[in-house]
Amino acid sequence: MPEGDTVFRAAARLHAALAGKVLTRSDFRVPAFATLDLVGRTVDEVVPRGKHILHRIGDLTVHSHLKMEGRWDVYGPGDRWRRPAHQARAVLDAADVSTVGFTLGVLEVVPRADEAEIVGYLGPDLLGPDWDPALAEANLTADPERPVGLALLDQRVLAGLGNVYRNELCFLRGVLPTRPVGQVQDPTRMIALAHRLILTNRDRSARVTTGVDRPGSRFWVYNRRGKPCLRCRTPIRAGALGESDLTLRDTYWCPRCQS
Repeated sequence: MPEGDTVFRAAARLHAALAGKVLTRSDFRVPAFATLDLVGRTVDEVVPRGKHILHRIGDLTVHSHLKMEGRWDVYGPGDRWRRPAHQARAVLDAADVSTVGFTLGVLEVVPRADEAEIVGYLGPDLLGPDWDPALAEANLTADPERPVGLALLDQRVLAGLGNVYRNELCFLRGVLPTRPVGQVQDPTRMIALAHRLILTNRDRSARVTTGVDRPGSRFWVYNRRGKPCLRCRTPIRAGALGESDLTLRDTYWCPRCQS
């Protein structure tokens, strides 16, 4: 699933393409909004909120979430789509640009005044203008018995982290994803590191947590099962962690560097 830095870049591209422009085409290819026509309306802005994208168009908001396979593409006049048309869920065009949302996990249009009903539950946004590390830490430590690997993925705690950052943060702080939050030393540093990592990667096309932008060396533990730890050469282990069977996500850790 795209994480907050990926969503931030997608929203920035959409904002650059559409902000201040009048829509010349709107095509929502989901039953609930198939008859909605936004032609003639001006796009005020496109903003990210955690892993969500909000097109603010007058008194309406087009809300989308990429989930696992979604993406928004930006095209020039006459450009060929990079995905098949049957995967398109939304098309929003202005005079000189076309934007297409493919296989969006969530797509809905709501009154702009009701945005809080769809994203108001989110915790502090790591890449938002109102980032609040103190509130994020309070949310993280609210349940001391909860595994830190679950708390970091909970968007109600802080918005924007996904499975890559969850695993890398636990490695960098030397804790197993299963360790209870109450046993994590210095959660302030974990929150600060989460912010620093995602902010550093916000404008990068290839996410890097090791400082080495080279295939096979970009991550400390993520997706490196059985490979030697980049610090101590111990084979990386893997498992799964989730609130339920439906939310299980892969975990990776070094049995020597993390405890």
